[in-house]
Amino acid sequence: MTPGARLQAAIDLLTEMHSGTAPADRSAAAFFRNRRYIGGSDRRAILDHAYAVLRQMAKLDWWIGEFTSEQGLPHLERARLIAKLVLIDGWTADKVAGSFDGGDYRPKQMNRTERSFALSLEGKDIRNGAQPKWVRFEYPEWIEKSLIKRFGPHFEQEMAAQIEEAATDIRANALKATREEAIAALAAENVTATATHLSPLGLRLEGRPPMGALKCFQDGLIEVQDEGSQLAALLVDARPGHRVVDFCAGAGGKTLAIAAAMMNKGKIVACDTLKGRVERAGDRLKRAGVFNVERRGLESERDPWVKRHAASFDRVLVDAPCSGTGTWRRNPDAKWNLQPDDLPRLTKLQASILDSAQRLVKPGGRLVYATCSMLAEENDAQIDAFLSGHPDFERVPIAEVWRDVIGTDCPADGPTLSLTPLRQGTDGFFVAVMQRKASAKAEQPAVEE
Repeated sequence: MTPGARLQAAIDLLTEMHSGTAPADRSAAAFFRNRRYIGGSDRRAILDHAYAVLRQMAKLDWWIGEFTSEQGLPHLERARLIAKLVLIDGWTADKVAGSFDGGDYRPKQMNRTERSFALSLEGKDIRNGAQPKWVRFEYPEWIEKSLIKRFGPHFEQEMAAQIEEAATDIRANALKATREEAIAALAAENVTATATHLSPLGLRLEGRPPMGALKCFQDGLIEVQDEGSQLAALLVDARPGHRVVDFCAGAGGKTLAIAAAMMNKGKIVACDTLKGRVERAGDRLKRAGVFNVERRGLESERDPWVKRHAASFDRVLVDAPCSGTGTWRRNPDAKWNLQPDDLPRLTKLQASILDSAQRLVKPGGRLVYATCSMLAEENDAQIDAFLSGHPDFERVPIAEVWRDVIGTDCPADGPTLSLTPLRQGTDGFFVAVMQRKASAKAEQPAVEE
């Protein structure tokens, strides 16, 4: 594809991303699935253009708004890409016009207003002192108080870090390879990987290789998983022979990591109310060589299955539905889809899930709560509320669990773990571990069918 054709494809992709309700990654997957003629290098370039717009969209829209206070720009996605090319990539208006020339598969010629807009941006910095804080740091204005409360004096640095592009992290599948063997297998396919700092199984890749095309991926030696997510799964401290529930398993990423920690010994029940997602995890389980997982769809968090299996599991992981604020580097569109009424709805759901899932934990067993959120309302406040209503549980200091499982110095300075892109270079993950007191009375499990 010509550079201009890539730009038109980026405009088309952005239009599709913003015309429906699907997350940007799913929109992109569908976009390229319907255009199989687009090769790998072109696909990467198109995605780079589109995601650069998504990561800096508030600032780009601010500049568009400054210009359109006097004149109109008829096509928003064209305007965003023009602004991106000038403000981020440093193109001149003439260079933009050279690609927006109306040639085959290239954007139609810039009109007078668009050219004037491009000229007005030349030499400008994408950041401007007149921009409000929420524009400069790319987050919804309504969530500002929660973010400032969470990060205090480090707020601006933390928000700047979440604008940056996330690295590609993978996990060596301990059922099939050590980390060193995974590094060697990747190197044999010309992919450079280095060990992550915190996860003993993690690798960070250089560049963005096509994972699905790698033989070591097809053979199950590696799995794509952010280092923070790997740590959340490790801190479940699931051991061979344990009975474990991954209560909100989704597509099964943490289920796979837990199964590897258990060396396929014992049993894992992967549950989710989105039955299709947990059922589709079958291919991933097979590729990874995992065979100790039962997949189960639930009608809701209060499904009767929970009551029937009360007090019968050593570990229960609740990777709760949340705001996703910790994944904004990977999903920059998600921040703009988040609405003010979503937070109270999510915190209520999280509390309900915890209240139901705790019934599965046997005396002496552990309940592990995780989110990919950086908001206190969904994290420590949620745990405080749970413990106040469930005196038969006690918090296990995360440093103690970290020492037992990972054996290095824990990066947490409190009883729970909060990872952020700025401090640890991972997605923003939260983990809390709670244990049912051995003396606690719990509902007796039904005889398993």
